[in-house]
Amino acid sequence: MAESVVCQNIRVSGVVQGVGFRPFVWRLARELGLGGWVRNDSRGVEIEVCGAAEQVKSLIDRLEQEAPPLARVSGVVARAAAPAAHDGREFVIIDSRSGRVGTMIGHDTAVCRDCLAETFEPSNRRWRYAFSNCTNCGPRYTISRGLPYDRVRTSLKPFVMCPKCQHEYRKPEDRRFHAEANCCPKCGPQLRLVDAEGQPLPGDPLAATLALLRAGKIVAIKGLGGFHLACDARNAVAVALLRERKQRDEKPFVVMLANAASAAMFVQMGIGEPGLLTLPTRPAILIKKRGNCDAALPGVAPGLSWLGVMLPYTPLQFLLFHEAANRPPGLGWLERAQDLALVMTSANPGGEPLVVGNNEALLRLYGIADAFLTHDRDIVTRCDDSVARITSGGLQFIRRARGYTPRAIKLPISGPSVLAVGGWFKNTICVTRGDEAFVSQHVGDLDNAAVCDFLEENVAQMVKLLGVEPAIVAHDLHPDFHSTRFAAEFAEQRRLPLLGVQHHHAHAAAVLAEHGMQGKALALSLDGVGVGSDGAAWGGGTAARRWRQLQAPRLAGAAGASRRRPRGQRTLADGGSGAASTRAQQGDRRALRGAAGGTGRRADARRQCQLSADVEHGADLRRRRRSARDQGSDGLRRPGGDAARGHGAALRRRPAPGPGLEDFPGPARSAAAAGGAGR
Repeated sequence: MAESVVCQNIRVSGVVQGVGFRPFVWRLARELGLGGWVRNDSRGVEIEVCGAAEQVKSLIDRLEQEAPPLARVSGVVARAAAPAAHDGREFVIIDSRSGRVGTMIGHDTAVCRDCLAETFEPSNRRWRYAFSNCTNCGPRYTISRGLPYDRVRTSLKPFVMCPKCQHEYRKPEDRRFHAEANCCPKCGPQLRLVDAEGQPLPGDPLAATLALLRAGKIVAIKGLGGFHLACDARNAVAVALLRERKQRDEKPFVVMLANAASAAMFVQMGIGEPGLLTLPTRPAILIKKRGNCDAALPGVAPGLSWLGVMLPYTPLQFLLFHEAANRPPGLGWLERAQDLALVMTSANPGGEPLVVGNNEALLRLYGIADAFLTHDRDIVTRCDDSVARITSGGLQFIRRARGYTPRAIKLPISGPSVLAVGGWFKNTICVTRGDEAFVSQHVGDLDNAAVCDFLEENVAQMVKLLGVEPAIVAHDLHPDFHSTRFAAEFAEQRRLPLLGVQHHHAHAAAVLAEHGMQGKALALSLDGVGVGSDGAAWGGGTAARRWRQLQAPRLAGAAGASRRRPRGQRTLADGGSGAASTRAQQGDRRALRGAAGGTGRRADARRQCQLSADVEHGADLRRRRRSARDQGSDGLRRPGGDAARGHGAALRRRPAPGPGLEDFPGPARSAAAAGGAGR
């Protein structure tokens, strides 16, 4: 008796685009002898399949069990479909379909070992190519303009694949089968090394960059989510010069090393720590220093017991270490300790957002970088490096960004979409969709116009990618925060309700939401000053009885609070360093004055400062740039003095106070706080 044929329409949701999911389905269907098709759409991946009932069931079960390593499947729903006229058992990948968005793009991932093997093989056509990637690795979030995830919606759109890349893209057995960012030296992005005036420097860009770094120069290097400022971490003069130019007197720098064996020369590697360093997400990890670390890396992390260590995650970064190792063939050299150690710090002068554009880098990093290693692939979304420390419970994030955004955090309940715009310090935003919360990358402190603009840019990008229309907007209770005023404007334009969320309440509720906890709870939030529900300045809070009561401990006066800060009241921003602690205390005093109404109402300083910045960006700055430079014996145009340090100082200002906002009831505030409204 012939086996019955069934047809199923299957919907797969989660992070299933840009991760090789369609090729995976194609191979699985072919293995099981099924006919049908698979495609991306705005809700995820849609599959229609026909064949023997047992084989169809096997495909459905294996979709989640054997998903590609970068995929995060949140749901597989199958329903009966009408029999379709599939040609025998042919299974194909068909064109994507647009519509209402119900999925999310994948995060950026470190280059895989297979791509590295090609990059370091002299006979391979991608030898020493800085942009190799496949379905298992490479950029996603930072190059995407929208969903569904197709090449035409990425910054690779201008680069038309050559015949060889097209063959890989269409070959089912190839790991670049339907790899949307596929490229090679013939058809893809190219490196370019220029001096501080934007003039090309001769020679191989990688070799010339390494020579500059070894000569003590500071080079701005374009990465996945923005530029880094790099220098030789072993060169005390270069590190000190970078501190002076970036005006970063005490905060530690992150060091990039070739591998875990190289890191072991400077830090005490515990059990499991080498594996965490090599995670595909590649966060910078704080690891306990060895006794010789400060002498070997002078001025990198002074006065601290921990060193921030990060391994390379792009082909370009690996190629700098490969060049330093004299271009050895194969991967064997990556198993041995390498001498090169590079400071890799974010190119965000004056606390402004990360630099992402080539022309923007020449302007904003003028006076800081001696040269610029750039390329012609645009960065669509700026995204800083993630920073974490190792605890008994695993990684604890200090900054959650590249590699982890825009991953969804599963919430214990589903509800209307909430836009939460965060607080003043270390701002991030969050957008919820159903039972998922999407926390953005690090935005920064909202104390200058550029960061405020980035906050608004971030909101627009997240709402667009998620395809949601927020039903409610949550904000901190402090009326003087730019995020609060933006929330009021955003809500007014769309006629949405506003929820003011108490600062410490938001911290506690967000932790409960992240861990899926419901019901009664007791929380202690000691996070520095925040405006309380009574309008007074609170230094922390205890909350109980399902968050219906929130009490603040007594505070000393502003001056006394800064002198006698309780031990448990150190904030994440403090990080244990004196400079960071002082900064946080100054911020607390500023918040106290704002809460007391001492700031008064001012004109809209933000627009005035932006106008001033626009002038700085014009002909006057260019004229002063050239006059402030002299020609060095090494052929580089040297940065000028303080007058040419960029436009950071012109942008630093405190936003004007906005209107007072209503205090909403506890239960509603809890829902918004769970979306990440705090800090």
